[in-house]
Amino acid sequence: MMRTINYGQAINEALAEEMARDKDVILYGLDVAAWGGIFNITKGLLDRFGPERVFDSPISESAMVGAGVGAAIMGLRPVVELQYADFILVAGDEIFFKAGLWRYMHGGAFKVPLVVRLPSGATGAGPEHSTCPEAYIMHSPGLLCAVPSTAADAKALLKEAIRLDNPVMFFEHRRLYQKRDAIPEGDVTLPFGKGIIRREGRHVTVVAWQYMLSRALKAAEILETEGIEIEIFDPRTLSPFDSETLIESVRKTGACLVVEEGYRRLGVGAEIGAMLMEQAFGYLDRPFRRLAIPDVPVASVKPLVDRVLPSVEDICATCRELAA
Repeated sequence: MMRTINYGQAINEALAEEMARDKDVILYGLDVAAWGGIFNITKGLLDRFGPERVFDSPISESAMVGAGVGAAIMGLRPVVELQYADFILVAGDEIFFKAGLWRYMHGGAFKVPLVVRLPSGATGAGPEHSTCPEAYIMHSPGLLCAVPSTAADAKALLKEAIRLDNPVMFFEHRRLYQKRDAIPEGDVTLPFGKGIIRREGRHVTVVAWQYMLSRALKAAEILETEGIEIEIFDPRTLSPFDSETLIESVRKTGACLVVEEGYRRLGVGAEIGAMLMEQAFGYLDRPFRRLAIPDVPVASVKPLVDRVLPSVEDICATCRELAA
């Protein structure tokens, strides 16, 4: 049985269901309690679960994540909201070295079941509140990275993330919070490392996730009228990454384009391209391509934001070149 809710509601439901299922799950961050979070995602959870499990924290990202690592090591399952994904670097030591490496450095003696929620994406909020820094997480051992694109995936992946015993960086694109999708009833989770083909095609494989997925799907509709069929792969998680499904798609189409909202230099697309060169070179009939934000700060002014983000027209033009 299916029903329709938006992406933000799906995250709220995942938090509520996991807190009801497991008393060790706690939630905290700036304004997540009485206010319900800066984006209203945690609304109602304080009333339902009380101030010992849902509470506000001081404006110190390093303290928030550091406390989360400590609580996780001691047996709780903290979910921490950082308000903006850009702030992972403010809590860099706690995320990259403590959360990511603690279990390894202690011979597996500890588990770190920590989830850090990271609202991301360019919405005109300026260069310090607009990035999609997933590549930082992919570059760092010990950290898992989720990038849900639909309400159903957001709920199922967050429930799975809370149950895992390793730290998860959970990216939530802010332009998707109001996006409505069909979602299954029941206690549904999704395994990490298993992507999905969102649209079948035979000419070009396009890898896209979150807000860029919606643009890739629009591009596919346009290109279909021109006789160009693009296959769209949504990885769902970037670490681990489902290279098996992507390689199988490239084997069919012979071409691959990665569309991402992060920076181009050493971005996610660079890693995926290198992986294909190493593992699927024989399947590529045309050069690997990528679209990303150029190496400039993301502006506060919407026309300038639109200028740097990969557009539907950019995707169409690149796919036409690859399919020619």
